[in-house]
Amino acid sequence: MCGISGLVNCGDTETLARMTNVQAHRGPDDSGLWERHFADGEYIGLGSRRLAILDLSPGGHMPMSNEDGTVWITYNGEIYNFAELRRELEGKGHRFRSHTDTEAVVHLYEEYGVDCLNRLNGMFAFAICDSRGVSPKVFLARDHFGIKPLYYSGRGGQLAFASEIKALLEVPGIEPSMNMEALDQYLTFLWVPDPLTMFDGILKLPAGHYAVWQGGEFKIEQYWDLKFPSAEHRFERTEADLADEIRERFCAAVDRQMVSDVPIGAFLSAGLDSSSIVAAMARKQRVRTYTVTFPKKYRVGEMTIDDPGVPQRLARKLGCEHHEIVVEPDVADLLPSLTWHMDEPTADPAIITAYLVCREARKNATVLLSGVGGDEIFAGYRKHVANLWAAEYRRLPGFVRSLAEQALLKLPSLRGTALKGAVRLAKKMCRSAALYPTEAFIRNCTYLDAQQKTDLYSRTSLIASEWNAANQHLARFATVQHADFLNQMLYVDSKIFMTSLNLTYNDKMSMASSVEVRVPFLDRELAEFVAWNVAPESKLKGKWRPVTKHIFREAMRSMLPDEVLRQPKAGFAAPVDYWLAHDLRPMVDDLLSEGQVRKRGLFRPEVVRRYVDEQRRGKEDWSMQIWQLLTLEIWMQLFLDGGARAFAQRKIGVQQLATA
Repeated sequence: MCGISGLVNCGDTETLARMTNVQAHRGPDDSGLWERHFADGEYIGLGSRRLAILDLSPGGHMPMSNEDGTVWITYNGEIYNFAELRRELEGKGHRFRSHTDTEAVVHLYEEYGVDCLNRLNGMFAFAICDSRGVSPKVFLARDHFGIKPLYYSGRGGQLAFASEIKALLEVPGIEPSMNMEALDQYLTFLWVPDPLTMFDGILKLPAGHYAVWQGGEFKIEQYWDLKFPSAEHRFERTEADLADEIRERFCAAVDRQMVSDVPIGAFLSAGLDSSSIVAAMARKQRVRTYTVTFPKKYRVGEMTIDDPGVPQRLARKLGCEHHEIVVEPDVADLLPSLTWHMDEPTADPAIITAYLVCREARKNATVLLSGVGGDEIFAGYRKHVANLWAAEYRRLPGFVRSLAEQALLKLPSLRGTALKGAVRLAKKMCRSAALYPTEAFIRNCTYLDAQQKTDLYSRTSLIASEWNAANQHLARFATVQHADFLNQMLYVDSKIFMTSLNLTYNDKMSMASSVEVRVPFLDRELAEFVAWNVAPESKLKGKWRPVTKHIFREAMRSMLPDEVLRQPKAGFAAPVDYWLAHDLRPMVDDLLSEGQVRKRGLFRPEVVRRYVDEQRRGKEDWSMQIWQLLTLEIWMQLFLDGGARAFAQRKIGVQQLATA
């Protein structure tokens, strides 16, 4: 796992060094630069920060080349089938100098060119400079699901790219300014969907895509997509037969991702996904497991597993070395630091929980396995259940639905009680249930709708009439309109929600602590098998009390206790409500004050104040909206007001002391 950076016809050695240094947290074990001025006047430079996972020797130094130095790579990720690829390539005459997966990618590209991507099983973002041929070529690629990030900025025959946006901001001519369309998407969803970023002129290379720069031209192509059968497709295999094969394939995926020359562990929430990973790992070795929990006062009304005893008992049953991390973080101090690491405002408080568990785990593990992806592959989210309920709800007479909606919308937020989450979900569903399924799905992902954003903006000129925050969602739905609607939802979630949010914060928060996170559910072979062999009704079973991830529960029944199989959905939730009412109250009053909001000129101060007042009085639950406005202001102070540069210098200084 590493941080990569690169320049084409812009910047210089000093620029490349700054880009590399600002990503020191991604690779504390080694750093390297490579650059070349070509005869035709082209300049290409590659930078790397290395977190050593495979082959800890100096032989793993990057950037790395082939035998004759005509192909150079800077690489971030892990290729789990690198050993078999190496054997194949050695049989074709390629000579290796290290035992890294990086070198396998170099020679695979040398042998197959762009088609090398179809041979890789893993997570990756890399850049290759190929000096063979008439003119040099730069080849960029991002893995199939977008587990690893890759940002770029290009104009006028120049190109800069990196694992993190903050590295691009070190390039002369790339100045931080807000992309207003991205802001509109952020206000809608709490985060910005690919390929936009919150920065004008900086984009994300989409998952499953590669790009080629040559002769001043930059072209992006898709090389892979997760495909689904038509809604009329007949699934022939029995559930019992499928459960056995899914268990075998899943365990094989976990086994592949346990390859490491450094200590390895796993997240353990005692939900189905993390528990299954730990159970599969425990077949091979004693596993270090990590559970993060908050004191009881934080957990009331939050969607968390309230009993830390569940993961304790499972870890004991599986013979794990279990670490329970009980945290009471200084969230006011953490937020600016984590916003800097995220690069963009990301209003999912799960970033805090993810960071805390990675920070503690780093004391005795460098690699962690995570359950991210299980919900997108097997259908585990409440919005998938909501779609089933909405179909039945729409059958009710109109006057009954109207009465139900009026009653629900009048309910108080019940903030500070165990019913808060249920009330929030019920209100969201009643606003969307009568809509067409695609519209209802998008509405259930929305935190501020079009009218609320219009009320919030200080002037209508901030909104362009041609913008539609849901354009990416609609485009993805169109791609799989032939499929069953559950599979359509899974596809859209995997392409947008999972990639732009879950995988992004898992990468950034783990890298903030120099930890590598692997995601076995996103093994490409496993995901493709499930898509084409498991019927939608075997993923989400039942109607009024549907069982999420049914087929996977059946697959893991022989390996997990009933207590775990019955656990409700739980992720990296955080006590936002409590923090806003206590720890963050002074920060909210300061950063979202009338004077500060008016100074920014983006929003109406009276609307922001209304959100805060209604939240505190318990009239409405605006916790996520307040969190996103708070996160946005912190991000603007860091990246638009210039605070990030000083912040980066402090971070780099601390990193250098830690590795001295």
